[in-house]
Amino acid sequence: MTAGGLATLVWTYYRLAVVFYVFAPLGLLVWAWSQRARAIVTLLRIYWQVASLLMITVYLMIAALPVSFFTSWLAQVLLPVCLWFWLDVNEEIAERPGWLARVTNLWRWLVTWMAALGSVLMVPFLGCGLKSTNALLADGQCRVWLEAPWGYRELFHRGTSPADLGFWGIVGLVVYGFCLAYFLLVRLAKQGRTALS
Repeated sequence: MTAGGLATLVWTYYRLAVVFYVFAPLGLLVWAWSQRARAIVTLLRIYWQVASLLMITVYLMIAALPVSFFTSWLAQVLLPVCLWFWLDVNEEIAERPGWLARVTNLWRWLVTWMAALGSVLMVPFLGCGLKSTNALLADGQCRVWLEAPWGYRELFHRGTSPADLGFWGIVGLVVYGFCLAYFLLVRLAKQGRTALS
């Protein structure tokens, strides 16, 4: 693939990610909360906990930290899992009449397919995660993934050094790792695939 074609593909992916990973679930959360749809609110709360790894990845990419390629891939693997894992949530959404449940399921399928395609797209670039920061910046195919996070920095953190933002990304990753370990080792063993209790 040409450098221009890759850049177009990556920027298209980032734009779609903002729509389907950020704005759509925010809209659904407001809608579900206004309808007092407990199962959908719970699902979206869990989604945001898992999706926070995407925000952590943005801060790691701003600092051009190679681990960000692995966290990006992992986030896209975890998103569909968190949307379909909960048996009680799935059952309540399936039994709920009306447009809210239909739109929620449509969004879940869109995120599932988008995350699956995104994780497949990232596989050839996982090697970027094994490079030093300098080698990462020198590689045009790796660097194209960093351009959107750098644009985010210009919009929201102008004047803050990439190293400082990367530090907060690392802190977030450590906290995320502890929370994920707690979920896998403690909560999952205790509650299983039940989210509403």
